[in-house]
Amino acid sequence: MNTGDVDRVGLFVSPDYVEVHEGKRYALGIQGAREHIRGVRETYPDLKLTVEQQIAEGEWVVTCIVARGTHRGAWLGMKPTGMVLTFTGVNVDRIVDGKIVEHGGAANMLGPLLEVGAVQVRS
Repeated sequence: MNTGDVDRVGLFVSPDYVEVHEGKRYALGIQGAREHIRGVRETYPDLKLTVEQQIAEGEWVVTCIVARGTHRGAWLGMKPTGMVLTFTGVNVDRIVDGKIVEHGGAANMLGPLLEVGAVQVRS
C-alpha cells in the first residue's frame, strides 16, 4: 500500500483473496486487491501506513495501523480538501502459504470525517 506498486500484489495476495465486511464475503482476487490499492492511492497519493502492533497465531494475523495521507481525490462523494488526514485501523488477515487469502478489519473514520467537515456535531 505504501508504494502503490500494484504489480507486486500477487506476491502477497492469493488469487482466492476475499474481503469480509459485516459478515459478508466478497471475492476480489488479485485484480480486486490491485483496484482497491489504486483507488486508495488516487484519494491519498502520499498515503503512508505504519504498523503499530502485530500479533500472529496460526493462519491469523492482526495488525494495528496508523495511516496518514493528503486528501487529494474524491472520498465518499467529497471533493478533495488538500488536508492531511490521519486515522487508525485494525486489519485481520488470514495467511495461507505465505499469501493473504482473507482480509477484514475496521478503521476509525469518525475523526477524519469530522476534520474535513463531512460530519458535524450539533449541540
